[in-house]
Amino acid sequence: MDPGERVRRYILNLRLVLDELRRRSDLPPGWGRVVDMAERYTGDAEYYLGRGDVFTALACAAYAEGLVDALRHAGVIDIEWRSLSELGARPRVLVAGSFEILHPGHIYLFREAWRLGSVHVVVARDSSIERFKGRKPVVPEEQRLRVVESVRYVSRAVLGDPVDYLKPVLDIRPDIILLGPDQWPDEERLRGELEERGLGGVEVVRLPERIDGGVYSTSGIIERVCRLACRRGSTGD
Repeated sequence: MDPGERVRRYILNLRLVLDELRRRSDLPPGWGRVVDMAERYTGDAEYYLGRGDVFTALACAAYAEGLVDALRHAGVIDIEWRSLSELGARPRVLVAGSFEILHPGHIYLFREAWRLGSVHVVVARDSSIERFKGRKPVVPEEQRLRVVESVRYVSRAVLGDPVDYLKPVLDIRPDIILLGPDQWPDEERLRGELEERGLGGVEVVRLPERIDGGVYSTSGIIERVCRLACRRGSTGD
C-alpha cells in the first residue's frame, strides 16, 4: 500500500473514533481535554499529509492514536479500531445539490454521509440551477466545486451533467445515495431509473429531518441578507 494512502486510512480511523467520542455524553470530567488534544494532533496530521509530508503526518497521527489508546487502557472508553482493509473498502456514498451558499445544513448532510462511507458529491451545473430555480446561481459552478472539495468529509466532488442528471451517478457507481430531507427525487422512482440504466442494488436513503434552529436553506440566507442589507442601506449605515 502506498505510504500516503496508509496514513490517510490511519487518519480516517481516528476521525471516525473521535466523531463517536464527540457524540457521547458519558465521558468523565476532565477527559474531554484528552479528546481535544487527540483532535488537534489529527488535524495536524491532515495538514501535513495535504502538504505531502507523509512522515510528519504519521507522527502526528501516532500521537493522536496514543492519546485515544490511553483512554481505552484507563477504562474510560470502549472502542474498536477498524482494520486498514475495512477502511479501504468503505461504501461509496453519493450526495448531490447546488451548494450555492454552504451552510450548516450542508455540513450536516456531508457528515452523515461520511459516517456511512466515502463521500462523493455531485455539484449542480449553473445551467441546471437556472433551469430549475429560474435565476442565475449566486456562486459560479467552478467556485462551488472548489468550496465543496475543501470540506473535510468529502472524498471527491464533481460537476453534474447539464443534460443527464444520472450520468455522474452512473460514473461514480455509488453503493448508497443519501438524499436531504427536502430534495426532490422520490426514492422508489430513483431506484427504478437507476435499474433501467443498468445500476441496480443502490441503496437510496433520506435524512429524516433538518437540524433544529438557524437558517439552513440558500433561499432563506438570500432573503435574510437582502432584508438586512436593505435595512442597513435605509438607515445610512
